Amino acid sequence: MIRSMTGFGAADGPVGGSRVSVEIRSVNHRFFNPSLKLPGPFARWETEVREALRRGAGRGHVTLHARIEGAGDERPALMVDEARFAAYVGQLRELQVRYGLGGEIDVATILRLPDVLTTERDDVPGTPAELLTLVERALAQLVDMRATEGARLAAYLEARLVEIDLALDRVEARAPQRLVEHRDRLRASVEELAGGVSLDPQRIAQEIAILADRMDVAEELSRFRSHLVAFREALRADEADGVGKRLGFLLQEMLREANTTGSKAGDTAILRDVLAIKEELERIREQVENLE
Repeated sequence: MIRSMTGFGAADGPVGGSRVSVEIRSVNHRFFNPSLKLPGPFARWETEVREALRRGAGRGHVTLHARIEGAGDERPALMVDEARFAAYVGQLRELQVRYGLGGEIDVATILRLPDVLTTERDDVPGTPAELLTLVERALAQLVDMRATEGARLAAYLEARLVEIDLALDRVEARAPQRLVEHRDRLRASVEELAGGVSLDPQRIAQEIAILADRMDVAEELSRFRSHLVAFREALRADEADGVGKRLGFLLQEMLREANTTGSKAGDTAILRDVLAIKEELERIREQVENLE
């Protein structure tokens, strides 16, 4: 069953001594495009989280936001790493003595040095497995939602294909009659221009045959039908991965055949149906862009 690239999933649970909530959202994108927002203590597990997203989502712009509950949007309290502070002070004083430097060592300068200021949450205990458990639970919800939305889109696309089938039936029914009408008009025009002068009937028949060949759309309609069969097979395939790209390719091929049919039509009724087909293809394209 095909899947949409639009979805949402959430989960919460313990990671070490803290409770953590995870939210995952996804929208359409040509490739897998993850965006992770992890609290500082979890940043070291970004690679594992990213790989879990890749396995679960496959394709789309996927945003994951993990939050340590209780932290809210407030900045965590800052703490001074006194051991590091003292080490910096000692090193700076040694440099002053060694190189004969004057001046005072002020607190602000020390506090701006790397890793002197920390937060209370920098050492939240836990393991990557605990965080990944929450990620996978949220992913399961997202995948379910994408599958539900995919089923709805599949039904919509099937309805659009039915409309295309009906238009193709009308074109196929009209095409032979339109060739007869063009043949008769051409013969009448030639006889009128000849003004009673005897013409070679074989030459007239040859020119009519050439015109008929140029206006024949049987091959285009046959290829279009084969693309429709392949499109339906892809929609109903058990494997969802890569279906969106395949459907996009088939749409391009169907649009090519529709354009060729329209250029060869020379008939108002056929052109009207070709236009209807192209409108349906555009509606399908808008939805296929959101399929995984």
